[in-house]
Amino acid sequence: MSSQLRIIVTGLVGLYPVGGVAWDYLQYVIGLARLGHDVYYHEDTWSWPYHPLEKTYTSDASYSTQYIQDFWEQYAPELKKRWHYLHLHSTSFGMNRAEFDEVARTADVFLNVSGACIIPDRLSSRCVKIFLDTDPGYNQLMLSERFAWSENVERWCDSVAAHDRHFTYAENIHNADCLIPKVDFAWQTTRMPVVMDLWERVACVPPPQMGAWTTIMTWNAFKGKLVYKGIEYNSKGSEFEKLLTLPQRTSVPLSVAVGGVKAPLMEIASAGWKVVDGPSATLTPESYQKFIANSRGELSPAKHVYVAMASGWFSCRSACYLAAARPVVVQDTGFSTILPVGEGILTFTTQEEAIAAIHEVEANYTWHTKAARNIAHEYFDSNLILSQLLNAALS
Repeated sequence: MSSQLRIIVTGLVGLYPVGGVAWDYLQYVIGLARLGHDVYYHEDTWSWPYHPLEKTYTSDASYSTQYIQDFWEQYAPELKKRWHYLHLHSTSFGMNRAEFDEVARTADVFLNVSGACIIPDRLSSRCVKIFLDTDPGYNQLMLSERFAWSENVERWCDSVAAHDRHFTYAENIHNADCLIPKVDFAWQTTRMPVVMDLWERVACVPPPQMGAWTTIMTWNAFKGKLVYKGIEYNSKGSEFEKLLTLPQRTSVPLSVAVGGVKAPLMEIASAGWKVVDGPSATLTPESYQKFIANSRGELSPAKHVYVAMASGWFSCRSACYLAAARPVVVQDTGFSTILPVGEGILTFTTQEEAIAAIHEVEANYTWHTKAARNIAHEYFDSNLILSQLLNAALS
């Protein structure tokens, strides 16, 4: 592999300009640049962006493009001229179209994170196109069943097939207990990269003594039924409901920042959770970090499809909690054979196990915070994850 590669990384930051989404995608760009590569962020989803303050989709790109620019200014000023947002597939922001087309024409790697962006027209024919599945189970069922309720499903399936390499966050996909269909792709596994020094400051802030255990989640259900071999698979709400009465069984304060539609906010609050509005509580990359810093740790279920199919998926958000030296108590999706669990990461399958895990962390809190940060260094550091990704993709 040549020492410096020209890499285009895609994402959804303009589409959903909120803190967690920015960290999910832009750490890829920063991490690859830190490895010495010539990296550009590109977004072309052909979709109206969401405006988190007005809580609606809009045809106006100004909020989204300012948001992307502000991220680079604050966290990676060396990259502030290396982004291209193609609004509704027609208007360029950041780089102009000619500049981006020249990058595409000479690119070595096109890393399509979440597979959300259209492959650029002028992309070099020798460029290695990587589809990176961050929503395992859902994506493979869509590829396998091609649900009629999903608009443009055939075009999306063709686009996935047009990539040269296929990576997934389903780290358990090759084990016998994983039910995810492989749909004729040679899946390679990867996980969220975290640029560790960007979380150093948060990790040094001790959490408030009586702070809450928190999580940040989107309630959205799927647009139709996700049925495979006669079984319906669901999103996160059905798993959260299993934890609904948890606050009544522990004195530890619990809080959830919820976004999305149709979340039963009154029901969650009356069960004893502190409920905050997810998008406004974590609107900027900075407020996302602050929300995590004010947490004792994370308590979170996973999407039902991740759990029921034993995907081995591990949350990007949980990886950020670990990097911030915040222990996580999370529902096991099958990752417990891949990542170290018991210190820093504790797993549960039932409400009883979740309560026991929180109490275990609180009884040895400092120990678990150190373990959390160590796991982030050892298993999620962007230098390691992205080097492995490129080596696997280009070997």
